[in-house]
Amino acid sequence: MATNAIPSAVPATPDANYKWRVLASVVVGLFMVILDSTVINVALKTLQQHYNVTTNEAQWVISLYTLALGIATPLSGFLGDRFGIKRIYLSGLGLFVIGSLLCGIATALDFSADIGGLKISTLTLLIIARAIQGIGGGISLPLGTALLFRTFPPREIGAAFGIFGIVLVFAPAMGPILGGLLVDHNLLAWIFYLNIPIGAVGIAIGLNFLRETPGSRENRADVPGIVFSAIGFGAILLGASIAGEQGAGWTDGRVLLALLVGVIGLGIFAFFELRARQPLLDLRLYAIPTFAIANVAALVGTIALFGAEFLLPLYLQILRGQSAFQAGLTLLPLALAAAVSTVVAGRISDRIGPRLPIVVGFLLIAFNTYQLSEIKLTTDLKYIGFLLVLRGIAIGLIIQNSQVAALRDVPPARLNRATPLVQATRQTMQSIGVAVLATILTTAITSKAPSNIPSNGDISQLPPAVQQQILAAIHNFQSQYITGLQHAYLATFIIAIVATVLSAFLPGWPGKWESTAQRGAAPAAPSGAGAPQPTVAAH
Repeated sequence: MATNAIPSAVPATPDANYKWRVLASVVVGLFMVILDSTVINVALKTLQQHYNVTTNEAQWVISLYTLALGIATPLSGFLGDRFGIKRIYLSGLGLFVIGSLLCGIATALDFSADIGGLKISTLTLLIIARAIQGIGGGISLPLGTALLFRTFPPREIGAAFGIFGIVLVFAPAMGPILGGLLVDHNLLAWIFYLNIPIGAVGIAIGLNFLRETPGSRENRADVPGIVFSAIGFGAILLGASIAGEQGAGWTDGRVLLALLVGVIGLGIFAFFELRARQPLLDLRLYAIPTFAIANVAALVGTIALFGAEFLLPLYLQILRGQSAFQAGLTLLPLALAAAVSTVVAGRISDRIGPRLPIVVGFLLIAFNTYQLSEIKLTTDLKYIGFLLVLRGIAIGLIIQNSQVAALRDVPPARLNRATPLVQATRQTMQSIGVAVLATILTTAITSKAPSNIPSNGDISQLPPAVQQQILAAIHNFQSQYITGLQHAYLATFIIAIVATVLSAFLPGWPGKWESTAQRGAAPAAPSGAGAPQPTVAAH
């Protein structure tokens, strides 16, 4: 198999200031991308009212972003190798900023037109703009982390990714808080405009301080891989998005068709990739035991880690009456705990191996989700906060260690195809997990919340018989919603146990382990991305 020449990960004469400039550029740029992934979630109901559309129609604002992100991610390695990391990374950030500007404009305008039977509206513009954001995010996320892995020497990679890890867990937590604050103050467009100054700073730092890595025309496009990865991953993500819609489910004809197309597309994709000299995603990497075990364990664990993340905000807002801003504050302990845990998790893993931290992390997730499977309408919010702290610690132990473990034994010349493979498959599994848990939740809810409650919430002026009907309907809806949440969390508990068992086969203490320092150096990451990848929540 043809391979690319891999330059040294660290310059011969390291510039102490340069590496921190790279970190600043990546932290600022990717903070924007990761923050946006959760800001939009709290605004979905407001967008539905703003455009006067159904929940399912408004859901496409998130679904198409996820589709574009999943399709663009596999391309990042090839584009970085062909045209240079700096150029493509900053282009990805630029696309994201342009998409954010168009999103903001779409929420400020109000028009609709019928062109040849095709209805075009500002919602259409918003959905297209979100797709542009997804493409930019799918390109910049892998390449941004690759820049860090190339720049920092092996002994400092843990510290660098400890700082970057804070962004990975803190930005998603800030999203609901900022989004809720802006929505509550009728500043809907600013959930998108907020990205523009942040992205501009990240691009400015990158233009001034990042050094370009030369591309190579010897890196040829894997056309069959590009086409069939887009069809396969795109169709499965589409099917998962539709399955999560209200009133759909996994037996919906559209879902079954999309999944069938996706499976066929990925089957053809695998056929070509296993025979290609320069594959878009090198599936032969699964022949490396550590890569296979770590990636499969993480794929299963992705549902437990991120699939269930959308459940608790729904509980807090729908059943406990919290605003989006209040729910964001309630969830903040998770991010703070994860930030602290992430800083030390990499150093622990380097000394004793990834097995123990990851196993302990998944055990904490299992305990956490089992406790949440017994959640009630009267569960003490302080106890929920305690569970969130445990969950944050677990995420810090797992999220980066599992990815480093997967890449540890990958030959340097193949790293540029390894990380997009990890990222694309986990993004797909995350979307499927959200859809599965959403289906479990909605299946339990056979009734709807009463619609005849006065806008001020006061039913005391209504006839007694109507009051009793409303109260009975509310109680029935709440009971069914709690049952759905309990079933979804119980399914997540089982998944976490499976991930724990798989993680026990990873290398590390109490078995033999050779630290990065003992091995001499970390593998050089090529431009395609050879570093841990942040996963964007596809809620």
